[in-house]
Parts: sequence; structure tokens; C-alpha cells
Amino acid sequence: MKKFFIFTLLLMSIFIFAQTKLVIWCSEKQVDILQKLAEEFKAKYNVDVEVQYVNFSDIKPKFLTAAPEGQGADIIVGAHDWVGELVVNGLIEPIPVFSDLNQFYETGLNAFSYGGKLYGLPYSMEAIALIYNKDFVPQPPQTVEEMIQFAKQIDTEFGGEVRGFVTSTTEFYYAVPFIFGYGGYVFKQTDQGLNIKDIGLANEGAVKGVSLIKRFVDEGILDPSDNYQIMDSMFREGKAAMIINGPWATKAYKDAGIDYGVAVIPNVGPDMVARPFVGVQGFMVNAKSTNKLLAMEFLTNFIAKRDTMYKLYLGDPRLPARKDVLELVKDNPDVVAFTQSAANGIPMPNVPQMASVWGAMNDALNLVVNNKASVEDALKTAVERIKSQTQ
Repeated sequence: MKKFFIFTLLLMSIFIFAQTKLVIWCSEKQVDILQKLAEEFKAKYNVDVEVQYVNFSDIKPKFLTAAPEGQGADIIVGAHDWVGELVVNGLIEPIPVFSDLNQFYETGLNAFSYGGKLYGLPYSMEAIALIYNKDFVPQPPQTVEEMIQFAKQIDTEFGGEVRGFVTSTTEFYYAVPFIFGYGGYVFKQTDQGLNIKDIGLANEGAVKGVSLIKRFVDEGILDPSDNYQIMDSMFREGKAAMIINGPWATKAYKDAGIDYGVAVIPNVGPDMVARPFVGVQGFMVNAKSTNKLLAMEFLTNFIAKRDTMYKLYLGDPRLPARKDVLELVKDNPDVVAFTQSAANGIPMPNVPQMASVWGAMNDALNLVVNNKASVEDALKTAVERIKSQTQ
């Protein structure tokens, strides 16, 4: 009797699914591979999947308009920092626990979590790392102290024509690995999600992290005017030995003939790992869709599998969010190193209040490195400013 009931349910499910079409919105980079995967899914389950290209910057606003009316895509592919706004508006569905969940990096899962629930299936990650020119740095430094010594040696040896270390001095995004490495944080992570009332950007760890940035400047390693364009162009021209940048930059370095390597950002202290911000891309299910159960099946029992995730990587080669996929691409040292950096990192907060953090912290860094405020005063002012805009 039980077997007959299960069989009947299965037949009903097949009949229902056969009358259904899943619609996915994604940006240009995922279209080709998702169309191929859609064909595989159709051949296996007799369910149509229509992949529609939407400009990345248009996916979220278009979804915010369509989803409340029960329209739009059943599944969207986008960034984890959309999650907070979409959850607050009741537009995306929690992802249930599934068998391969433990194969995904915690960083990726945390990125798509909100209020203690998972709201997206991560498929790729992105984080900055140390990129070094092997002509000047045969082996990457393991600690910040080693990096400082290497940088000073190169500065002295080449008389400033080649700089030992360059990064964007007053940009919070590039200061984060040091701030978080010492124990600073933006919003406190709790079991229920991020506590936006608990801001850790003026705590002891944050002070140590920003003090390190000031030390770089005070000791002549960095200049207050160093920015992304300077860092990037100097490395491409072979005039910088070490920088901190992301996987988006390496093609240009390769094309320029730079013999570079990628490594995790050096530890800020004993057992104190540098922790960059991590951006994660993934799949989210429309909570208003009449096909959301099928959409969940499509994600958790097809897309989430190792072989499918590997095909996604091959079609859109970003840092994989599944650990065992990294094993399949371990012959690519860049991907391995950037993924290790991402695994060490902390997801960029996926709450709308994050918008107020960037300007406040960039201004704080500017004040500190230009000797217009102490580290403590600048960070205290930044936190007060953030609180006034978010609470």
C-alpha cells in the first residue's frame, strides 16, 4: 500500500512537472552554460527550463517589481548582498537542507544566510588575495612582518623605480583583511543573523588593523595617494612587487607578460589570518512563484551536485563554492589560491545598512593616513556616522 502511494505521488509529480516551465533570469556570463544545463535537465526529467538573459544591474530591480505580482523568474542568479532586501520584502524562499550541503564552503553558505536561514544556493565566490611578481618575490611572505621586510628591501634595492608593496591605501575594501584579521567586524554575526546595532569598526581589532595601514604609510611603504589605478598599472608595468587585488585583474597581468603568483594575504599575527571581504554569486527562488517546489528540486537535486557545479565552473570560471569542485581544478594555482583566500574571508554584509559603511570608513582611513585624526577618533566618528544612518 505504501509503495503504491509513493508511486502515485511520483506519477502526479511527473504529470504536474510536465505541464510546467521553469524560468531563470541570469546575466550574460551564465547564459550559455545554463542553457546547456537546461537541456540536460529537460532530457532527464522532461521539464522545460527557459534561461533568459537580463543585464546584471537590472536583475534585482526587475525582480523587485515583478515578483510581488507573482510574475518574473522562478529562479534568479545574482549576488548574495541582494538577500537582505529580497527577504525583507518576502520575495525569496528559504533553501531547505539537502544532502550535499556540507560540500559547500561555509563562507558561501553564510553569505546567503539571513536571520538564521539559507536563502540562496552559492555557486561561485570572489575575494582579493596577495598577487606577487616572482621576479622580485620568489616565495610569498607568510606574515605581514615578512611582507614589510620584503617591501623595504625592494624599495631600497630599486631606489623607488620598483615598489615593494602597493594597495589602495584609503579604500575600506582593501583595508578589510587587516581590520578583520585583528578581530574587527562590520555588524556582529549571531545565530539569528547580523546584528546591525553591534558595529565592530572601532573595537580593539579595528584599531590595530587601521594602525597597520598607518604604519605602512609612516614607514614609507604606502603613500596616502595610492589607489586602485596606481596599484594595477604599476603591477602590469612590472613596477610593483606585491599588491592586493582580485581574480578579475589577473588576465591583464598575464597578457602583460608578468610572471606572477597568487597567495593568501599574509597573517597579521600568530594564528591571526587576514580575512578579506567575500562576494558570492548564487541561485535564489522566487517565493511568490507557483513553481517554487520544482525550482527547489532543480537547485538542490540537480544544480547543487558536484558534476553540475563543475560544468558551471567550466562555463563561467569563477572561484567554486563547492569544496570538491576545487579538487577538480587544483591544477590552476590562481583559482586554488583565490579560493583559499575566499575561504578565509567574511561575506560582505547582505543587509541594506551596509550602504552607509563605505563612505564613513573611506573617510576615516583618509583622515588617519593624512594625520588629520588619530586612529581611535577617526574610527569612533565613522561608527557614530554609520549608526546615525542605520539605527
